Amino acid sequence: MKRFSNISIIQKGGRIMLIIFSFLLVCILILSGVLLVYSPGKAKPFLDESGKPLAGSISEKIFIDINGVRQGMFIKSKNSDNPVLLYLHGGMPDYFLSEKYPTGLEDYFTMVWWEQRGSGLSYSKAIPTGTVTPEQIISDTKEVTDYLRKRFGKEKIYLMGHSGGTFIGIQTAAIYPELYIAYLGVAQISNQLQSEKLAYDFMLGQFRDKGDLKMVKKLEASPVTLANGTPPAYAAIRDVAMHSLGIGTTHDMTSVISGIFFPSLKCREYTFSEKINMWVGKSRTGISIVWTDVMATDLSEKVTELKIPVYLFEGAYDYTCSSAEAKSYFEKLKAPVKGFYLFEKSAHSPFFEEPDKMQKIVREDVLEGVNNLADIK
Repeated sequence: MKRFSNISIIQKGGRIMLIIFSFLLVCILILSGVLLVYSPGKAKPFLDESGKPLAGSISEKIFIDINGVRQGMFIKSKNSDNPVLLYLHGGMPDYFLSEKYPTGLEDYFTMVWWEQRGSGLSYSKAIPTGTVTPEQIISDTKEVTDYLRKRFGKEKIYLMGHSGGTFIGIQTAAIYPELYIAYLGVAQISNQLQSEKLAYDFMLGQFRDKGDLKMVKKLEASPVTLANGTPPAYAAIRDVAMHSLGIGTTHDMTSVISGIFFPSLKCREYTFSEKINMWVGKSRTGISIVWTDVMATDLSEKVTELKIPVYLFEGAYDYTCSSAEAKSYFEKLKAPVKGFYLFEKSAHSPFFEEPDKMQKIVREDVLEGVNNLADIK
């Protein structure tokens, strides 16, 4: 009887496991179906009051060959005659955030949201990670710039970097000033190792004050120092810790999952496979595909002068790329026109967080080549 009882228990357990497996499979299929519905992969057009495509506007998702690699970008403008602005993203593409946080910059520019080799639309498993160097991305940036200048008939364009994109952007502007009208840095990198140390000390103090002993223990086990840099264990918890304190992507974003992951899946302008590639690329590169170079470089010593106007936009709550470090760099940097703008309600992405203020600065300072609204000149 005992033997038959054991067999019955095993059979019952097997049926339960089968039911659980079937339930999970159904959930996966439903989720996949929903994602497919949300992933037509076509650029959303600008519409006029009658619901027709806005005359003179442009809304494209295109792929072109850049230095031998197929790379993708979104081009958005309500008037394709507007000056062109090439946007360089940071650790991963963030065009999808413009749906929740519209910037309004397409009113003033032909916005080009290029997704760099190894990431997003430009991800390919055939690209060895080690071959994506700062020098290579700078070369790619120049090639994209030349493509845009030729296509839109512009002698020069604007260049804007955000976060890790500023590391590439300011160097590109220094090497090829003849290609650009002005450089715009959002959350400008300077000495990122010093920035990480400032962030680590701030977070450790905040979590101690909050009584979050679990996070305190994790941070204390992986200290950031100027001598040894950022250990892997710190890098693994960095984004979660920053966002939980409101010093990450935006001041109101407290979770990477709800604030970044889910919005990326909901963006209808990417196909299902492009969404997968976005996160596969991110998983392969970590914080940034050129993180080692970023951490080993002090831009305040490497790039000391630009021959074009420079505008820096910094969030008061930003510890991802310290606004204090950016201010220090700005004060040393030489340029024909300089403007430093502090956004009191923002963290790492003031052009997403305070778009009205950003638009005013663009309209009255950047497009006019002046710095009348700047907090520091």
